[in-house]
Amino acid sequence: MYSLGSESLIKQAREIQEAELQKFYSRLVKLLQLKELGHETVDSLQRLHLILSANKYARTLPSDLQQRLLLLLSSRSEQLQVLSSALLRETPPSSGEELNNIQENVSQLNTHAAALLVSQARSRTDLNNLCAQLVHGLEGRPSDGPTRSLMFTLPVLNSILRLSPESLTEEHVTILSKKFVDWLRYASILQGGGASLGGFFTGPRSRQPLPTAELDGSVSGDFFTVLCVGQGFTEDQWMNVYSFSMLRRWLLTYHSVSSGNSTMDADDRSEVDGSVVSMVSATSSSSRLLPPKERLREKAFQYCQRLIEQCDRKAQKKSDTELQKACMVEAVCILDCVCVEDPSMVFRTFPSIKALFSRLSSDLSYARVLLPIAQFYLNHGEMAAVDCECVWKLVFARFPAELFNDPFLAHELLRFLRQNLDGLRLRAPEFIRFLPNLLKFLAWDSSAVVDDFVDLLPSLVTEGTAVEMLHTLLDLPCLSATLVLQLRSVSLPISESSSRGLLSLDAFRNPAFRGLFLFLLRVETGSGHTIDRLSTLHDLLAEAADWPRVVRCAQVVPVLLHIYFNTVVTVAEEKLLAHLILVMLERSGLLLAIPTYSREIHRVFSCHLLRLCKLRPSLVVDQSHELLEFAGTTANVYSKEEVYTHVVWVLGEYLSAASDSRCSVALITSCFETLEAVLFEITSSAPPPGTVCPAPKVITTLMSALAKLASRSHDLIPRVSLFFSKLRTAARNGSVAWCADEDDLVAIVTRGEELWSLLKAPGVAQSVLTPPPHVLTPRWHRDTNLAMPLQLRVLTRLTHSQ
Repeated sequence: MYSLGSESLIKQAREIQEAELQKFYSRLVKLLQLKELGHETVDSLQRLHLILSANKYARTLPSDLQQRLLLLLSSRSEQLQVLSSALLRETPPSSGEELNNIQENVSQLNTHAAALLVSQARSRTDLNNLCAQLVHGLEGRPSDGPTRSLMFTLPVLNSILRLSPESLTEEHVTILSKKFVDWLRYASILQGGGASLGGFFTGPRSRQPLPTAELDGSVSGDFFTVLCVGQGFTEDQWMNVYSFSMLRRWLLTYHSVSSGNSTMDADDRSEVDGSVVSMVSATSSSSRLLPPKERLREKAFQYCQRLIEQCDRKAQKKSDTELQKACMVEAVCILDCVCVEDPSMVFRTFPSIKALFSRLSSDLSYARVLLPIAQFYLNHGEMAAVDCECVWKLVFARFPAELFNDPFLAHELLRFLRQNLDGLRLRAPEFIRFLPNLLKFLAWDSSAVVDDFVDLLPSLVTEGTAVEMLHTLLDLPCLSATLVLQLRSVSLPISESSSRGLLSLDAFRNPAFRGLFLFLLRVETGSGHTIDRLSTLHDLLAEAADWPRVVRCAQVVPVLLHIYFNTVVTVAEEKLLAHLILVMLERSGLLLAIPTYSREIHRVFSCHLLRLCKLRPSLVVDQSHELLEFAGTTANVYSKEEVYTHVVWVLGEYLSAASDSRCSVALITSCFETLEAVLFEITSSAPPPGTVCPAPKVITTLMSALAKLASRSHDLIPRVSLFFSKLRTAARNGSVAWCADEDDLVAIVTRGEELWSLLKAPGVAQSVLTPPPHVLTPRWHRDTNLAMPLQLRVLTRLTHSQ
């Protein structure tokens, strides 16, 4: 929302009258005609930008004002460049003459003028023409005048390639590849800006340029790179920096060129004026025999190898150390691209990558550098016959365990997983066993990474991990609390924890409970089982139930559980699904006491219990003992109402010979007696202290289940009919202790009378309460032997007739 002052300005800008606007245009043109453009001009330009951007429809500026704004694009003041570019982008595209002037005069081009050209391109043809103009501008020899504008060409080309890679032709690829080679490998090694050695006799005529230096202060002994420093830089050195920043994008893009256009002569040499480039180029005749693309790959390889060597030097400034890390990331990524294009380069590249990994793997501050190295091992380790086990242990074991609270690493590691799932399953399938470790990112910052896990989770569910993954997802809030305690135990002295009342921190440090917390912090799957002591763990973490991090974590668990169950039904066999039903029944009462958490988990369990039983009705007979044990526990009616209701419904619906031939009369009778006892108990006494009356839905579901079971075993009908008659009699006598609402009681009694009436005709009751499959899934609208299709067609014609 805007502030009141901002809203007032926007309202004024929208309601300005046309006459007032024309006067404002005229005054602004006069201001722009002055030799010195002061604060008043800047303020007026900013006000014009507000007027143009606050309106829904684009306004057309007077031609003289538009001409002045176009001239401002080449102003020396970057503020005026920014304002003029922003203003022209708010107006309809120009007729073309003025912009063509800028486009043709590449020497005047800057970032903001280029942004205007790209944004106002009317078609792909315009982008193609702009791309061709920029590329051919790079091809020409430097003029005697200022050539500073070349530094803006590559960023603009990069933007065009992102928008329209097909703008490239083979000719453009050849030109740019040659220019990249010259800028990357043959940039001047002397400082720019007139740096000198100093001294008593130093003067304008004796001023000599100094060589560039390394980050450790030593003089550069090889070609210029982005890690060379100096007091000033020449243009070709700046182009070296721009080329390196664009190199990876270029290597990934130039494959999409159209092959129908003419190409340049492959033997044409790239020529750049300057003694350094000419001399070095003359000595590298062997590499010049290569085609432009292969030559660029060779020079990119040399450049990245030099960068890796430079990163081994100890930087004098902390900021330079961060620059070294960034350059290592980019260098390894470029080498990866080079090796993907030319697999023969793998054997030349792997020694340096392997040495770099050995040097950095012990220092976790280089974790973000080690991820591109892991990508390189994944892509090329098999070809080079290299053992990658140590790499996967570092990435999937140490990184999440020790750096779970690093948001940047979490994002990059999870992106690495998402982008390489197929490759990891093929070349490093053991990564799945580190699932409990990877979930630490989710437990620590669930809102930031939940989208990543929504994508990843289906690929991590297998028959071997399904059961442990279900337990781990349910324990995710406990893991979140444990990670908080782990960090606090390091930062908070032992003497302060008791004084602050952090009982859970004391428990975390207590050796008697250490095993429980170590299980939650485990790195790999299958390393312990704590189901017997979960209630103890929940008691220890009771005070963490309202910690914001834990609450946020608990909110994402139901979402992930839905994804988990949707996936597991596609990969699991019936035996595993039967086990999962037992886990759901068991864990429904073993959850961390977070407000609404248990209720949400019970809702998820109920939904997928029905789905599993509908998919495999035989599961009800297989797990009948456990289901009956759960349904026969009266306490579950009050503490697990949602799950209990659906368990009872499943028993009543699928415990029949039609669903499973193994279902016997004895099993139906046993189930009937169990549910009858519970229903009699809850309708004959008040609820236990501290609980509320059972929901009407629970009672009516129990009644329906009993009626269904009785319709399949007619010997049970008198027993359920007797209960319904007693229920009606009790209701007529007045209020009852087990139902607080009179309307609910009326609904329950009405439901009982309906079921009683059905059971008086057992044959009808079975057809209604347990209809055959063809009744449940009718096809009357398609069956030509029935009159229904004809009736539907007649009704359709009547409703559509005029």
